[in-house]
Amino acid sequence: MEITMPNHQAIMETYNRFPVTLVKGKGSHVWDDQGHQYLDFTSGIATCNLGHVPDYVHEKLTAQVDTLWHCSNLYHIPPQQALAQLLVDHSCADQVFFCNSGAEANEGAIKLARKWGRETKGEQAYNIITFKQSFHGRTLATLSATGQAKIQQGFAPLVQGFQYLPYNDSDALETIDYDTTCAILLEVVQGEGGVLPADPDWLTKLASICQKKNMLLMIDEVQTGMGRTGELFGYQHFSIEPDVFTLAKGLGSGFPIGAVLAKQHVAKQFQPGTHGSTFGGNPLAVTAGLATLEYMLAHNIASQANELGLYLNSKLAPLVANYSIVEAIRGMGLLKGLLVSEQAAEIVAAARAQRLLILLAGPNVVRILPPLTTTKMEIDQAVGILESIFKKGLMADVKSNI
Repeated sequence: MEITMPNHQAIMETYNRFPVTLVKGKGSHVWDDQGHQYLDFTSGIATCNLGHVPDYVHEKLTAQVDTLWHCSNLYHIPPQQALAQLLVDHSCADQVFFCNSGAEANEGAIKLARKWGRETKGEQAYNIITFKQSFHGRTLATLSATGQAKIQQGFAPLVQGFQYLPYNDSDALETIDYDTTCAILLEVVQGEGGVLPADPDWLTKLASICQKKNMLLMIDEVQTGMGRTGELFGYQHFSIEPDVFTLAKGLGSGFPIGAVLAKQHVAKQFQPGTHGSTFGGNPLAVTAGLATLEYMLAHNIASQANELGLYLNSKLAPLVANYSIVEAIRGMGLLKGLLVSEQAAEIVAAARAQRLLILLAGPNVVRILPPLTTTKMEIDQAVGILESIFKKGLMADVKSNI
């Protein structure tokens, strides 16, 4: 049978795609359809945390493909139970609900919070506080929770019940109506919003207010979870414990999976018939998640990410010192952002021209997301490419390709 070239016009134009077609990946590298090799410091947007096609996950998935793909949640699924138990054993959560994505996980957390609020505080307690420049997904409820007008544009009327406060602003916390608020939802590092970490004192104060005023503390760990920040979960850097947190991205090494994790006093609000998912927690997805987490724990991947994050910081620091275009380094672990004074898109395009893949996090932030299994040599290579861009002013040569 003759294979015809794909018709790109058949796909809705929801992405400004780079002019690259990727066909293969292994470790920290990917290859395009022209045979070019790239150093991938995007990790599928913080998803391929163990690198592309990790051997251990591949082995477990291959065995599962030959056994059972799907059976629905009307039946017990052993790897689902095993993954849930492992997540509970290594977090502050007591129970887990599995879904298919980060947006679905945050939808589940929103539903859980609203039901908890009504059951424990009254019908009026359905409001959820989120923060400006946050990102929680693109479903109608999660884009309503997102504190960015550009994400919400064109989708009014939004889901009611969300209030957006300035991030890291202690004074703004005093404006919360405790009686009508059931939960506070935040990222400990705002990834899409510019790689902005939470101030520890601010986050401690926020957690204390939640506890004293009977509100849930919910952490969106879709991008910061699974070792990305140098701890298994980002909240573990701080002296807090969320009532609810969400996972996706790195949980399945690129296989679609999401999860809502909650303490028992909140999780009990989900009873038969209150929430569900046809594909969520299916045998393939949870096998990928279980293999990913098993490997991470056995090989101390979170600690490795912390060490490599410090090394990456040490290599990026001279860029701030030597090039006026680079204003600051932000982030935690291997979730890094370079704040730049010029359009970050030009830097991303220049890097791609030199076979380094990096991302944006707003118009003036370059986001760097290596696999957690990357090497110091690969970090040296990536930073060397960035330095050559700043040194030679190559951004001007690629404006037409952005």
